[in-house]
Amino acid sequence: MDLLEKKMELKEIQKLEGHTDRVWSLAWNPTTGVAGIPAMLASCSGDKTVRIWQQNTSLPSNPWECKAVLDETHTRTVRSCAWSPSGKLLATGSFDATTAIWEHVGDDFECVATLEGHENEVKSVSWNSSGSLLATCSRDKSVWIWEVLPGNEFECVSVLQGHTQDVKMVQWHPFMDVLFSCSYDNTIKVWAGDDDSDDWECLQTLNESNNGHSSTVWALSFNSTGDKMVTCSDDLTLKVWGNDSATKQTNGDEFSPWRHLCTLSGFHDRTIFSVHWSREGVIASGAADDAIRLFVENNDDLVEGPSYKLLLKKEKAHDMDVNSVQWSFKENRLLASASDDGTIKIWELASLP
Repeated sequence: MDLLEKKMELKEIQKLEGHTDRVWSLAWNPTTGVAGIPAMLASCSGDKTVRIWQQNTSLPSNPWECKAVLDETHTRTVRSCAWSPSGKLLATGSFDATTAIWEHVGDDFECVATLEGHENEVKSVSWNSSGSLLATCSRDKSVWIWEVLPGNEFECVSVLQGHTQDVKMVQWHPFMDVLFSCSYDNTIKVWAGDDDSDDWECLQTLNESNNGHSSTVWALSFNSTGDKMVTCSDDLTLKVWGNDSATKQTNGDEFSPWRHLCTLSGFHDRTIFSVHWSREGVIASGAADDAIRLFVENNDDLVEGPSYKLLLKKEKAHDMDVNSVQWSFKENRLLASASDDGTIKIWELASLP
């Protein structure tokens, strides 16, 4: 992919308005946007609601419309949302210390389960690749792993205590049952289950001693092959990590540690809140400087290991902090962003003539 050789722009397709408070998080439904099924996007906000947006291609000028508003369940800010791999369930984590599970049937969304247990704000929710496990994390410093049982029942199978501060995000590896968490304690932790005992353990901690971050780690994302990970932080850097055996690994016995490959610094001048790696290999970052940056691997100079080059920068992408950037699963060059300004924007990465 030689995007670096082309002149590219991030073209705003549409601004989605409706939330009455900051928008924290976005999630594309993984099973939509193909075979004639209109693409679907969930957003969650400080206004205590989740909105479901759907593409209507018969509206050429503003093809995205709000199809549902999920309210009356959470009593405080909804901080995180994530679709199950089947696209049928949506998990939402709230500052009311609960996680709600919504089932999508026809055009309706019904809250079918409420998961309780965290002592305070739930900051992030993430499904594993098979949809059999859900992870949640909280300001209470813990990470919970829930098993999905028949009949929309959820059972907590493990509570992971390892972080010393607020846990900002949990994210499963794209195809292994290995869980990653990042925290206000400046670390990223790697967790896996022990097949013999059903216990989960921390296999590795990435911190300053192994070239990690020097301040809060806000988010992480994997490349499509699962052998690289990018993290972003309050220290104004993005870091790329690699793992040779990630593609072969099946369980904790064969665990091979993640190692720091490179640091991208000097691109944002305020906290980087969100990072997401597209299937095509483009890293998007969103930050408190109201800007979005896009990076691609620079293949000219591999002597020192991989390096990444700024593909483009979108200043004033929003009027306030950019809290979330998410590439579409299906359309390689479609990006959604969410902001403190209460709006969501849909962008297309397009070649300039």
